[in-house]
Amino acid sequence: MDPSFWPSQSELNEIREIVATMAGRCIEDVRVVASPYRICPLGAHIDHQGGTVSAMTINRGVLLGFIPSGDSQVVLRSGQFKGEVKFSVNEIVHPKDNIGVCKNDANDSSKLYEECDWGNYARGALYALQRKGSHLSQGIIGYLCGPEGLDSSGLSSSAAVGVAYLLALESANNLTISPKENIEYDRLIENEYLGLKNGILDQSAILLSSRGCLLCMNCKCFRIWRNGCSSLKCSTGGLSRTQGLEAWATGRLEDFGKLITASGLSSIQNYECGSEPLIQLYKILVNAPGVFGARFSGAGFRGCCIALVDAEHADEAASFVRREYQKIHPELASQWKQDKAVLICEAGDSARVILS
Repeated sequence: MDPSFWPSQSELNEIREIVATMAGRCIEDVRVVASPYRICPLGAHIDHQGGTVSAMTINRGVLLGFIPSGDSQVVLRSGQFKGEVKFSVNEIVHPKDNIGVCKNDANDSSKLYEECDWGNYARGALYALQRKGSHLSQGIIGYLCGPEGLDSSGLSSSAAVGVAYLLALESANNLTISPKENIEYDRLIENEYLGLKNGILDQSAILLSSRGCLLCMNCKCFRIWRNGCSSLKCSTGGLSRTQGLEAWATGRLEDFGKLITASGLSSIQNYECGSEPLIQLYKILVNAPGVFGARFSGAGFRGCCIALVDAEHADEAASFVRREYQKIHPELASQWKQDKAVLICEAGDSARVILS
């Protein structure tokens, strides 16, 4: 297997063993949802204004190993959080700001697990499927895990979790749901069930990305393009004239990188985004060897910065960033494990269910 491919065979084996033990079933019965994180090289923030944005996934993300439970019960454990989440797919779920969970099952035990707030996205997935008229009879026994240190990193881990639960419940119940429908379902999880004000960029990238391609989305009319990086000029209607898409499609990564950096500066100057530690990290990345361009991932008030870098200089750039950031913020740098402070990633694929 390609070492850059995610998830690796060892990761799949590990999560399958955990779920098989939880369920008392064979490893071969375990399915795994791979739901990747996303980055947004150009167009961050303008998705809320109906603008055109670009995105792609990376070869890191959330893994949800699961087995259909054989009844209506959902049982979940997490690699990051304590406790066990339990509820039934027969429950009628309402938005959290409403009346919580209305039970029609006298044996329902979700009240016993209220402290497990990390299960909200799983209940939200059930809410979204019910809201759109899907009937679920099968629960899941599942184990959720993600990369160490990347929670709240500005890489859309929450959308990745929501998508993972949707795909698992749909797979267990033999539901055929299109990616476009799941984009709307994940919006229901975050906007209606949880009461958040997210747009649709994150789940669109997670569900529609293709490895090696740049996903472009007109957020006003929800028109999607995938542009491969090649020596051929892209022809995607009006959007092909924009500088970023043209640079990517023609393989001019230096030009594309300059636009990423300009987009990062625009976030700081025009949208007043970014905390001082992340603004300083952005400036260090821009000057790192082999880096074509850099910007925040997300709004820049916490989380991380991303950079497009020449693969041959990736290790050198990572060492430069660690060293220079240590000089400016030794107290912050000391809180990170050295091998986790800078991660070298590659473009990823869309979310999917791995059966075997």
